[in-house]
Amino acid sequence: MPKIRKILYATDLSENSAYAFYFEIDFAQEHNAAIIILHVVEPVSLDGMPYPERGKIVKIAKDNIKEAIEEIKNRLQSFCKKVEGKMGPPCIELVSKTLVPLGDSTDEILNTADREDCDLIILGTHGKGLLAHTFLGSVSSAVLHRTRKPVFIVPLPSEKSNLDWGKI
Repeated sequence: MPKIRKILYATDLSENSAYAFYFEIDFAQEHNAAIIILHVVEPVSLDGMPYPERGKIVKIAKDNIKEAIEEIKNRLQSFCKKVEGKMGPPCIELVSKTLVPLGDSTDEILNTADREDCDLIILGTHGKGLLAHTFLGSVSSAVLHRTRKPVFIVPLPSEKSNLDWGKI
């Protein structure tokens, strides 16, 4: 079995991605691995937009990236406090980087996994509908089919689950 040293945790900041983070922490603790958190901000199309408005949109996108990084850090702090009560420390110490690039989610996940030399990718699925890529979200499905790295996809928990997993 290959050694797991770095794990990429791709999050859309949904509740299911928080649930997937439990698995991330468990893997990282089990293998003494570092976690890289990735949240991709999808770009807004500027096609057909008046030129003066384009600058405003670019500024909003940059501000959203800054806000997303702060939001992730804040959620991580509170989430780790909850998790450490159940799984034991460390949690925060496992996170080596938080990245929030602007781009296509699938491409950024794959490029980051390669660039950061990650050994495993973990992400959650949305479960948005019966026909939505046969229970996989489009990003999860695309990552799974385009990477040569192991991918751990965490489905939505059962409705009967009593885990207090909050948001990250």
